[in-house]
This record gives sequence, structure tokens and C-alpha cells, in this order.
Amino acid sequence: QLQLVESGGGLVQPGGSLRLSCAASGFTLDYYAIGWFRQAPGKEREGVSCISRTDTNYAVSGKGRFTISRDNAKNTVYLQMNSLKPEDTAVYYCAAGPSDHCVGRRFEYSYWGQGTQVTVSS
Repeated sequence: QLQLVESGGGLVQPGGSLRLSCAASGFTLDYYAIGWFRQAPGKEREGVSCISRTDTNYAVSGKGRFTISRDNAKNTVYLQMNSLKPEDTAVYYCAAGPSDHCVGRRFEYSYWGQGTQVTVSS
């Protein structure tokens, strides 16, 4: 069974850090583009970052603050988030798409995790 499971969300103060994890089972992440998306209440789901075998990219909102990485031995992708702001509050999802380069549109991703809540508040 193909599955993605996110973890690492929580409540953090502004300026704090969190590291989200996206663990895959049933398939090898290395052959997929892995995207992180987020959805705040009342807003559309938006792309945050992507990593593939050939490239990485970041949305403007996370550039300079977020870092995406992968550990192929653990079949896991991470999103390190620093200098968090209240506007980063959202449910964060990881998704896998059958591509060797990053893709930005939601329909290009075949598998989705259940999401992890990130709340940035004092």
C-alpha cells in the first residue's frame, strides 16, 4: 500500500523553528518529485517547496527560511522551517508525483499525506 505520513507539526512561537517529516511506504521517494503544500483556514492549498532527483524549489513565502531535504536511506523528505511567522499557520501536506523534476500543480501529484498542523502563535 502506497502511503505518505507527515509528522513534526505543532505549536511554536513566532521566530521559532519546526522540522516536518514526510515518510513514504510502499514506494521509493527517490523516483518521485516530493512537494510540500499548505492550506490555511479559508484559503486555497498552496505549494511551499519541492524536491526531485534534479532540482529543488521554494515558494516566495518560504525562500530563505525553509529548507527541503531528503534522506533516501529513510525514504523520508524533510522541511526545515525557521523564523516562523503567524502567517505560516496552516495544515502542511506532502505529496509525491511521478516526475524526475519538480512540478508545481496539485494535479501532478498522485499521492498525498493526511497533513500535519502547524500553528505559529505567541
